[in-house]
Formats: sequence, C-alpha cells, structure tokens
Amino acid sequence: MTIRVVCAIVFVLFSWCWVFYFQRDLLAMGQHVLSGGLTHYNRLAGAVVITVVLLFLQNLVHKISRLNKSFYSLTFFPSMLLLGMLTNIVPDPDGGINHDFPGWLAILLLVLWGGVAYVSTKLQELDDDPNPNILSRSMWVNLLILVFQMMITAGIANTNAVFHYRMQAERCLLDGDIDGALAAGKRSLECDETLVMLRMQALARKDALGEQLFEYKVCGTSKTILPTNDSISPLLLYPADSMYKFIGAVPAHRMEPMHYLKLVQRKDSVPRKVVTDYLLSGYLIDKDIDTFACEVSKFYPMNDSLPKHYREAMVLYTHLRSRPVAVYRNTVMDEDYDNFRDLRSQYPKKMEQKGKMEEEYFGTYWYYYWYE
Repeated sequence: MTIRVVCAIVFVLFSWCWVFYFQRDLLAMGQHVLSGGLTHYNRLAGAVVITVVLLFLQNLVHKISRLNKSFYSLTFFPSMLLLGMLTNIVPDPDGGINHDFPGWLAILLLVLWGGVAYVSTKLQELDDDPNPNILSRSMWVNLLILVFQMMITAGIANTNAVFHYRMQAERCLLDGDIDGALAAGKRSLECDETLVMLRMQALARKDALGEQLFEYKVCGTSKTILPTNDSISPLLLYPADSMYKFIGAVPAHRMEPMHYLKLVQRKDSVPRKVVTDYLLSGYLIDKDIDTFACEVSKFYPMNDSLPKHYREAMVLYTHLRSRPVAVYRNTVMDEDYDNFRDLRSQYPKKMEQKGKMEEEYFGTYWYYYWYE
C-alpha cells in the first residue's frame, strides 16, 4: 500500500504539472483547431479530467496485470504513453494539426511493455523485500521506473520550446494579455519568424515597436512580419484577421507585407502610426538603413523624441555613410556607439567578438545589424 500511494502521488503530480503548466497552450490550440474555434479549452478542467482518466487506466491495468512490489510502477506505462501521445501535437502546412509519433511505434512499445510485464510478474515472486516502506529497495526501484517512463512521455510529446512560446503568445493575444504575449520566451535566444511576427503585433499594440523590438531575438526578414503571403507558418489560435483589423485593412490577395503596408498607408482611415512603425521596423529588420533614413524623417522629428531603436539606427547610419541624406546627433548615444566600436576592435576573433558584444550590447539595433 505504501508503494501504491507514493507512486500514485508522484504520477498525479507529474501528470498535473505536465498538463496544467507545460502543455496548457498546446492542448488549448489542439482543442481550438479540432473544434473549429467553437469550444475553449479550460485549463483546470482539462488537467483534472486527463489526470483522473489516466489514473483510472492505471488502476485497470494493475487489476489485469497484478504487478506489485518492485514492479508496481510498470502499471503506469500505458497511461504515460497515452499522456505523451495526447501532447504529441504538431502543426501541418495547411493550418491544421497532426501527430508525428507513429501508431505502429506505440503498438510496438505496448507489446514490449507486455513482455516486460509478464516477466516481471514471475520475478516478483522472488522479491525478498518483506516489508516495503518509503526507504526500501522496492520503493526506489519503482521510483526509478517511474522516472524512466516520464522521460519516455517527454520524448514522445511535443517539447519544442519555440513552438510552445508561439502558442503562449497566440493564446495571450487572443485573451488580450499583451504583456503575457511579450513574456513568452523573452529570455530565450531561440525564435522563429512566426514568433517574431507575434511579438511585433504585441509591441505595436503597446506602441513600443521602435522602443523594444530588438530587445528580443529577431530572425527572418520583412517578408515575414505579417501573414500576408506564404512565407510564414499559419497561425493556429490567434486569427490573422485580428492583425489586419488592428492595422486597418484586410489584404485583397496574397502580397508581400511591405507592399501591403504601403497600400494601407495611403488610406486616411487607418492608424497611421501603427503602419509607419511596421514599415520602419521592416526596413530595420532587413538592415536597409538607407531607406530607413530617407523615410523616418517624414514621420518623426529628428531629435531625442525618436524611439530608442530609431535613434540607434540613425546614429549607425550617420557613422557609416559619408554623405548621409539625414544627420542625427546625440552626444550620449554617439559616445556609446564609439564604445561599441572600440569593444569590437579589442576582439579580432569573430566568435569571441560576437560573444562579448552579445553580453554587452544585445538589445540594441547595433548588435542586430552587425551580428544577426
């Protein structure tokens, strides 16, 4: 009974944390896609129902197999396998979902487990642990088997960090939680184009594109800043129409994001600053500082009221071009850029230089321009 209670507690804690915390956004996305957006995943109810069903399955397996003593935790394997397959959800190119863990492999694992379980029922008759307790050999064998099964669950499930960041960002945007969307993977240097697009949408809604965009890892080009073409993975939770509504117009057909933004910019009814910041950010992402310098002065006064990344880009442009179309001077930022160049010159080896510059200057447009 001691072994059963401890194993049940460990399993319930694992299953609960796995579903309630780590895989919540994945399950919310799965239900949203499968229901066509008609139903909404309830985090608490989902964790309770899944954990109870899996525990019921384990009890059923125990009654059939009669595994006990040092091998009792083997009765959790079908539940662990099912939990892994339940969270083995991956997107497909058409905007739906799929499973990349083949069914034949799941059947093979169950057959192998059945063989191990049969042998274990014979070996448990030789188990000489007369009084299993929380510190006994039988207890630790069961816990080790449980840990191994948890690793199998994690190996089967979708544990791709960037995909989880994307799902969290989409869910938060859907719920109107802009700060939550920006917090998704903020401290990670892993990203993809879709995650960058979602962050740009959240920053635009906070009017912070020019201030904070390059404080995050940025990848891709201006062709992936909006879902107006086929260069980016389809959104699974957050509708693209919400982005278009915020910007001011729905594209009539597939087109490049920058072309779409230039068309929208001509309309008097759209939020002009949103479109302008998207365009300027697109130039910066492409490292097209010449076009940026030509355009930024049309919308912003060339003084210290410029957003941070725009000031950094203009300082960079002024230092790199002998005949700039626009000149921006900022004593503090000019000195900081001189320090940036001095630090670069101290590390002639590229990898060492990049590591040091990342440590000191990640979060500035200068770092992005030279090292991303």
